[in-house]
Amino acid sequence: MDRPLPGSAHEALEAFLGHWTGTTQWQATPWGPARVAAIELTFARAAAGLAVTHSYRHTDAEGTRSEGHGVFTMDPDHPDTLWYHVNSMGLPPEAPARASWQEGTLTMERRSGRGTSRHAFRVDDGVLTHSAGLRLGSANEFTPFMVSVCRRVSKDAAVPA
Repeated sequence: MDRPLPGSAHEALEAFLGHWTGTTQWQATPWGPARVAAIELTFARAAAGLAVTHSYRHTDAEGTRSEGHGVFTMDPDHPDTLWYHVNSMGLPPEAPARASWQEGTLTMERRSGRGTSRHAFRVDDGVLTHSAGLRLGSANEFTPFMVSVCRRVSKDAAVPA
């Protein structure tokens, strides 16, 4: 196949493709204190453009690393994007989450027995922002817990070690 099929993940996620670096700020939570980490983030075409991979690595000031990998793909029967994600937190992978587009923002909710996390990705003027909130138990509102702000860099650029 020479090009992705119409409606593929490649076309939908074109603005995200590339290599990005920046910082992530976490709010204080019951699981840890507020902190800041360097982030390296890459979105790349996969499966002849029918999917886009998402990989990230956080590096805290003391050198602690965490990473995650995901795959976005389009559902051919619905105008939704599907996201499957696994990370280094030690929890088993969950079922894929559905994402939606609203005014240029890709938003998805991941549900588990612990609660629901909402992730939002957006690119404005060359800046990629990934924000996340968490709703635990019977809470009605999402509590923001993380924001990453990144700029696109050359794939050969120095990245956080």
